[in-house]
Amino acid sequence: MAAAAKPAEEFNVDELAEYEEPEHGGEAAGEKAAEAKKTDKDTYTAIHSTGFREFLLKPELLRAIGDCGFEHPSEVQHECIPQVIMGTDAICQAKSGMGKTAVFVLATLQQIDANEKDLPVCLVLCHTRELAYQICREFDRFKKYMPQVKSAVFYGGVPMPQDRQRLKTEQPHIVIGTPGRILALANEKSLKLNHIKHFILDECDKMLETLDMRSDVQKIFKMTPHEKQVMMFSATLSPEIRPICKKFMHNVCSTTTFGVVAAA
Repeated sequence: MAAAAKPAEEFNVDELAEYEEPEHGGEAAGEKAAEAKKTDKDTYTAIHSTGFREFLLKPELLRAIGDCGFEHPSEVQHECIPQVIMGTDAICQAKSGMGKTAVFVLATLQQIDANEKDLPVCLVLCHTRELAYQICREFDRFKKYMPQVKSAVFYGGVPMPQDRQRLKTEQPHIVIGTPGRILALANEKSLKLNHIKHFILDECDKMLETLDMRSDVQKIFKMTPHEKQVMMFSATLSPEIRPICKKFMHNVCSTTTFGVVAAA
């Protein structure tokens, strides 16, 4: 019997609550408004002063986070990390610079078993070689104290024999790349995707809006196991792309929207 599917969690930091302030009011009203504002501020501070230790991450990850100078998670990290480290499917929409990459990097590294023999276990797809390289660097700095965990990046422009050799000798746990090159390596069996446990699309709208790239992503997706964690991240998600994203998810009817208060 197939394992029960995990619900997809959808995070949208741009869906913010709107508050109306009174146009007129006496001294009592002014004091009440000031008190409410103070309470809101105190609540915000209490929530977002939560340290990364509250997520019960591996000591190696906490040490690397400290080396990076990060003391407290951003709003999107505060909302997403507790969910995705449990293996939940997720669509995360947040503005650039709010730490989306760290969400899936930390969640993946938290779940990966360094002694895993069937590799790779994580696949990250993105639309440009520059972004692929950037994501690989993020994995490198957060797995600083996890030397057994290996990551590798693959994209067009690099000779295929070189990629084949890297896959054979390095045997990475985490593969990051552009859809075209990843599909080419998978088609020729140099890259095996039958043990993937984490399937991640960064800037998913950029890939799914382009029909050719969307086709490559779908072909790659079908090569991976049915039971896996799917995470999608983007700064923007159009009404047309959102339903396409959900087709990759388990039990999308149970999708929940989280509103995250953006920093002032």
